[in-house]
Amino acid sequence: QVQLVESGGGLVQAGGSLRLSCAASGRTFSSYAMGWFRQAPGKEREFVAAISWIGGSTYYADSVKGRFTISRDNAKNTVYLQMNSLKPEDTAIYYCAANKIGARIATMTGAYDYWGQGTQVTVSS
Repeated sequence: QVQLVESGGGLVQAGGSLRLSCAASGRTFSSYAMGWFRQAPGKEREFVAAISWIGGSTYYADSVKGRFTISRDNAKNTVYLQMNSLKPEDTAIYYCAANKIGARIATMTGAYDYWGQGTQVTVSS
């Protein structure tokens, strides 16, 4: 069992930056692939970024490529999402998720086994 707790959300102006963190419990964090998703009001949850278990592979949604960076620190059981050049359309609740198949980069919500409670990101224009 893995418990995930996101933090770092908030209100920021367009063009600004935020760094989200996701702290994981459990000894097996380093064996999981991790992902970030987001859900805006009235929309489905969508993939943002993912990273493999040792961080050797990353993948991004086209909408955030070049602006967001996912990384992880297995010693701290934490995955990060650095978000730069934020836009109003990035406003959403951001969720981190853990995938037991550590080497697999997955973009579908069904591929993930554990989810955090989410953190709100609001970008004002």
